[in-house]
Amino acid sequence: MSKKVYIAMSADILHIGHIRIIEEAAKHGQVTAGVLTDKAIASYKRLPTLDYKTRSTTVNSLKGVESVIPQNTLDYTENLLLIKPDYVVHGDDWKVGIQSKVREQVIETLKLWGGELIEVPYTIGISSTQINENLKQIGTTPSQRRSRLRRLISAKPIVRIIESHSGLTGRIIESAFYEDPQGMKREFDGMWSSSLTDSTSRGKPDIEQVDLTTRLHSINDILECTTKPMIYDGDTGGKPEHFEYTVRTLERLGVSAIIIEDKTGLKKNSLFGTEVAQTRDTIESFSRKIKTGKQAQITDDFMIIARVESFILGDTLEDALERSKAYIEAGADGIMIHSKDKSGEDIKSFCTEFRKLDSITPIVVVPSSYNHIKEDEFIEWGANVVIYANHLLRASFPAMQNVVHSILENKRSFEVNEDCMSIKEILELIPGTK
Repeated sequence: MSKKVYIAMSADILHIGHIRIIEEAAKHGQVTAGVLTDKAIASYKRLPTLDYKTRSTTVNSLKGVESVIPQNTLDYTENLLLIKPDYVVHGDDWKVGIQSKVREQVIETLKLWGGELIEVPYTIGISSTQINENLKQIGTTPSQRRSRLRRLISAKPIVRIIESHSGLTGRIIESAFYEDPQGMKREFDGMWSSSLTDSTSRGKPDIEQVDLTTRLHSINDILECTTKPMIYDGDTGGKPEHFEYTVRTLERLGVSAIIIEDKTGLKKNSLFGTEVAQTRDTIESFSRKIKTGKQAQITDDFMIIARVESFILGDTLEDALERSKAYIEAGADGIMIHSKDKSGEDIKSFCTEFRKLDSITPIVVVPSSYNHIKEDEFIEWGANVVIYANHLLRASFPAMQNVVHSILENKRSFEVNEDCMSIKEILELIPGTK
């Protein structure tokens, strides 16, 4: 009877190192390949470029692979207990770093039935990470970018989005990451094209004075130098006839979603709350706008997310839930619940009650006011997306103000050296400058 062999791979990028592992595995018996799901890969690094179906089909076609099954976590245990392989084959590059604990667990699990771990010497000169970085420099396509947000929501406990108002901020978001002591990488999953920061960066008031055509210049600047998905702040969405055009334009560019709020009239920033006159749209009227947008879009990837302003305008939880239910029935792909209350208790109440009624529809939160709450809590409440809506612009303003004041005070720029990025660093930030 042929021996059973198990290998695991993400298979987002296949190279000679993977082929060598498959060849070695095939020498020892029938090979079952566990292809990591999007969720498994996203748990420790960036979402793969190719979806699970594409990756698993590719691996299944490779010579030496008998069958393919999903591996739902970075941990092999579930699949090993299912298959009870005689051998597990892996490259020897996982002895250190984030996968070292996974390796230890594989060894312990194999001991249960006398299985053996075979480690293939790492292929020198091949780095999936570096290949990924090179691909990022090449860019992405509108369709790949557009579909990415839905995949992220499906794969991750929470999707982390931050505001971008220029190509430079897009580049910063694209490359920023934090690696914790366990080797887990944390990064932003996408960008928020905020009407507030887009207007403010142009010296304009946040009253929808900057039209779509003008905002498209910023969007194009960002999309040209990034690969991550974008969510567009659509304010009220305008007239239904205009909204239809907006949806088609954004979808064509590769934007993943638009968020529109259920208010009418001259736009006033929501964080003013009832301090300024703000008018609610009726449920029926706003639902018609959502339906118009959904009928206009061409692909299934694009998302229209309804922003519920009940708490902003002093209304009740019941009103927020009623409106959310109606907007979803009209075709909304998600609900953004907004509040200026600093405690965040109203957001928690909404998420908790909404999840009793609907376990599927994504919830978006924007903790500008209740920013003491961590992402882990949002996950517990049932939220899917968190947007840091204006922080890059807010950070840049005091930094620039301090620099100009110092130059004026000292009549030279020497004192601000430590506050400024070097010209060399600026040039290295933008690929192709050298």
